[in-house]
Amino acid sequence: MAAAGPSVFLLMVNGQVESAQFPECDDLYCKYCFVYGQDWAPTAGLEEGLSQITSKSRDVRRALVWNFPIDVTFKSTNPYGYNLLGATSGSTEAPAGSLGQPRACEGQSLVSRAAGPQIVLSVYGPDVFGNDVVRGYGAVHVPFSPGRHKRTIPMFVPESASTLQKFTSWFMGRRPEYTDPKVVAQGEGREVTRVRSQGFVTLLFNVVTKDMRKLGYDTGPLDTQVVSGPSPPQGLPG
Repeated sequence: MAAAGPSVFLLMVNGQVESAQFPECDDLYCKYCFVYGQDWAPTAGLEEGLSQITSKSRDVRRALVWNFPIDVTFKSTNPYGYNLLGATSGSTEAPAGSLGQPRACEGQSLVSRAAGPQIVLSVYGPDVFGNDVVRGYGAVHVPFSPGRHKRTIPMFVPESASTLQKFTSWFMGRRPEYTDPKVVAQGEGREVTRVRSQGFVTLLFNVVTKDMRKLGYDTGPLDTQVVSGPSPPQGLPG
């Protein structure tokens, strides 16, 4: 009897939250978490993490270097929402068996059912009074093609609605922030939120996929291709 073919594909991701540029801030730490639709499920690794506190480097870059590792594996049957190079059949539409229009699911109402994984970053640090306040939010989709990928994410912070509220929040050390950072991964309702750009965070992803081609999808290089290791830590001699 012939062996049954795979019923799911795997997306294996490791890498690191490398560094950040926040010209007006120092002594920062970073939190990350993954947000994904119901068609995706983690099978190994960590879905969230909290980095160490880092200070600006003493060179001209003045970079905040974390080199904080990321390692997670997801499984799914539906890559709908990703910009694949195309299924092997040549179709550019959602694959057969797609759930069609995404809908919200319990526990992840902010994420469409079929949405691929996103990593959400939250950066925190002290203000002038020593209070721990948010210094930036940002999010990016996890790359889907095998290989090494580097992403620089623009960060932003919510702003108070009025000058009085802004002064009060500054004086009391209670800056505006999201009760759930995962809201950053969706666009609905964001038009009513006042935000200000502040800083950048650089991430490195090493991506390996498994059984994509066997299920009829083409992401470019062959599945399970070995990717090179992480780049040397920033801010340290090579």
